[in-house]
Amino acid sequence: MTVITESRITSVVRAAEALLSHRAGSSVVLDDPEDLGGSGRTTVVRVRVAQNPLSLDRSLVIKALPEHEDPQAFHREIASYKYATALPNESRPGPQLIASDPDQRLMVLSDLGHGRSMLEFLDGVDPVETSRAVSAWGQALGRMHAATVGGEIDFHALVRRGPSGTEGRDILRDEARRSVEALSGHAAALGVQVPDRVIEALETAAALFDDGEHRAFSPSDVGPENIMLNDDGVQFMDYEWGGFRDATLDIAYAVVTMTAQLPARAAARATDLEVSMVDAWRSEVNPIWPTLAHEREMQRKVLVARLLWVWLSTAWMLPADPDLVDPENAGTDAEASLEITPFDPDLQNSAAGTPTESTGGFTHDWALHTNDPRVLVSRWTDLAAAAGRAGEDEIADFATATGLALQRIWMA
Repeated sequence: MTVITESRITSVVRAAEALLSHRAGSSVVLDDPEDLGGSGRTTVVRVRVAQNPLSLDRSLVIKALPEHEDPQAFHREIASYKYATALPNESRPGPQLIASDPDQRLMVLSDLGHGRSMLEFLDGVDPVETSRAVSAWGQALGRMHAATVGGEIDFHALVRRGPSGTEGRDILRDEARRSVEALSGHAAALGVQVPDRVIEALETAAALFDDGEHRAFSPSDVGPENIMLNDDGVQFMDYEWGGFRDATLDIAYAVVTMTAQLPARAAARATDLEVSMVDAWRSEVNPIWPTLAHEREMQRKVLVARLLWVWLSTAWMLPADPDLVDPENAGTDAEASLEITPFDPDLQNSAAGTPTESTGGFTHDWALHTNDPRVLVSRWTDLAAAAGRAGEDEIADFATATGLALQRIWMA
């Protein structure tokens, strides 16, 4: 984790003061900075508004990226915040954008306060409280999707104000496509047969970033690390690489990342929580997408998206060269048979093993990513069960076989 120095925090606060003062036409003074951590290269600070000529909140949140960073990532995030800020209050998924400075990679946001993280609810001991929080998460996701259907043209108009090339970039889409392209090599190395139905489903899912029947706005990373509950309800905390995609990708992403955070004592309730989340989401989007009222059709659509996320999270853990996977030696030396390295878009193309320009030096701590083999094996087990419930036997068999192969290699 990057350590944010006091001088960096001070410089960020002074820059935000200058930005707000210029906007107000008179001096704005910010005080009592509180480092909120951020992710990697990002500085996130909560400040008290000590001198306020505008009707600003009593406290604000400043988010700053290094000035040398590729501007495309920042401009896409700003476009996402601007788009979401324009939504009605009841549909706004997170903080409001107050001001921004693209030259300094700086944005000032409304402060959502000291709510509780979804991680806290998932780790809680009260099953009723956990179930209610998960249902609220699904509902909020559905409300956001329902409120943003048909808004893609407006969003891209905002994106086009940024640097050339920003509009077409989606780092997660690019990683997903590369993982699908690498499927046959990795599956052969693992000794797993890939049915045609699995190939078809993965290709369909990868296309959902640019196509699909259920297009709506997505903050991109809707995992539990980025979800907070406060007095106003569920809040989505991170809009980096936000954009429009098929909404089934979002609900599937939420399900996959949720189950990974459940403690062992709650494992038996995982399926019930999945159903609660998806049903809550569907209750909000049914009026605009009535085909999702058909249970089997809805299950299959979510399953296809879920398959992609589970496979992508696995591809990030596999060596770039499939020949490094040696099922014959599984159990003799797990580290020798499969080297596990953290995913870093800055350094490698996880599918091809070579540096890539598509990430533009941009990194992000995706909730989907894990370095824990047990989490991935559990994801395949859960996927097999979900495929069985949806009547997708070929996907269920593939998920079971892949989970067993990874378990032999990593956990024998």
